[in-house]
Amino acid sequence: SQNNAKVAVLGASGGIGQPLSLLLKNSPLVSRLSLYDIAHTPGVAADLSHIETRAQVKGFLGPEQLPECLKGCNVVVIPAGVPRKPGMTRDDLFNTNASIVANLTSACAKHCPEAMICIISNPVNSTIPITSEIFKKHGVYNPNKIFGVTTLDIVRANTFVAELKGLDPARVSVPVIGGHAGKTIIPLISQCTPKVDFPQDQLQKLTGRIQEAGTEVVQAKAGAGSATLSMAYAGARFVFSLVDAMNGKEGVIECSFVRSEETESPYFSTPLLLGKNGIEKNLGLGKISPFEEKMIAEAMSELKASIKKGEEFAKNFK
Repeated sequence: SQNNAKVAVLGASGGIGQPLSLLLKNSPLVSRLSLYDIAHTPGVAADLSHIETRAQVKGFLGPEQLPECLKGCNVVVIPAGVPRKPGMTRDDLFNTNASIVANLTSACAKHCPEAMICIISNPVNSTIPITSEIFKKHGVYNPNKIFGVTTLDIVRANTFVAELKGLDPARVSVPVIGGHAGKTIIPLISQCTPKVDFPQDQLQKLTGRIQEAGTEVVQAKAGAGSATLSMAYAGARFVFSLVDAMNGKEGVIECSFVRSEETESPYFSTPLLLGKNGIEKNLGLGKISPFEEKMIAEAMSELKASIKKGEEFAKNFK
């Protein structure tokens, strides 16, 4: 593989942006790392540039330097935005983060229309529809290249199942489908490898913990932020999978919130086979249990409302 990925991180000085940039700098897959934010990026870039790996790091500051940051990038990761505080839902972030994502993706559509766009900024259930609509406005929309990063839900599911069963978490794989907020997060424990069984009450408790794990961190941090370190890890994991697939590695599968025909919801996360041009094949829901089927049905109205909210916002965005 050519291992020459040029990756941009938009929101690189923030709580997720800094550890994410560190993990990307540490990877042999990345040859150029462009860091963008509205404050502190020269410092973050100078700091990371001293690390003895071959990725060349450059920092870009403020909207006037954004076009230069994006030029020639293959992958753009966007963790920019405000984090949750205790008592907030991901949807409470909408007003601030919707504008940030619309502005940044607008710049991507202009300056790197062919790049893979990976959105971390919450609420993902709305920011992905916003990204799609912005790309449509610029006439460069490709649904196979726009990803809502839900990997943290999978990472958490793997960890929690491994804890309960005394397994090595690195060997546990639980697909998580649906969306990326509360009850739209649907872990398919029935499809876990290795196969695991839980009594119904334990299954319900485990599912609830996976769905509310973000809130667990928000509360534990007591106002000092949300899940930043585990999110940076999950974001990097997704980017590495994507770059591996772009480099021609076969059989790379990750779940992600994308444009979808798999359910009645126009966007939905399912396992995806990744390839040189992004989504190669949507692998769909697979065989699901009655419990999981019920969760999908119950998530639909919230999911559709969040999607509609994002689309409406993008339509009126100047």
